[in-house]
Amino acid sequence: MAGKKIAFLVAPEGAEQVELTEPWQAVRRAGGTPELISTAVGKVQAFNHLTPADTFEATVAAETASESDYAGLVLPGGVANPDLLRTDAAAVAFVTDFFTAGKPVAVICHGPWTLIEAGVVHGRTLTSWPSVRTDLINAGANWVDRPVVECSRGPNTLISSRKPDDLPAFGDALVAAFARDS
Repeated sequence: MAGKKIAFLVAPEGAEQVELTEPWQAVRRAGGTPELISTAVGKVQAFNHLTPADTFEATVAAETASESDYAGLVLPGGVANPDLLRTDAAAVAFVTDFFTAGKPVAVICHGPWTLIEAGVVHGRTLTSWPSVRTDLINAGANWVDRPVVECSRGPNTLISSRKPDDLPAFGDALVAAFARDS
């Protein structure tokens, strides 16, 4: 992944910290360069479930970010994070652009809510936190209960995982997809 820049999109608060930091480190270990994007430049508050954890610095705002600058996209979960992202038109458009461009996207936990808002899950097979299952099915997705799912049925590769316990498999799958497909 040397020389490849990977976008990590999070809301100003609510991202599940390990779902941000572990994929971030997987990208770094593989030689990629992760970059944190949010709805605004500045501090983002991560969480350990419902407890505030560390803060991180978003260096790019979704409204000025361009998918053409990145080889792939990671959408961490957390309950509040994707709920906030799906109400931000620029964030949703940024996500949609990766699908339009055929670039790989990786999503975990509650993260598929943003994909549903972007209208990109119809006909795709993916997994998520169990409470997102019905939302995905209602949006036309095929939901499965597996630690990691790679779906290439569509314009791009879509990697999905259910929860923090799945992070090792999720990291391996997203690194492989980003190295191969971008």
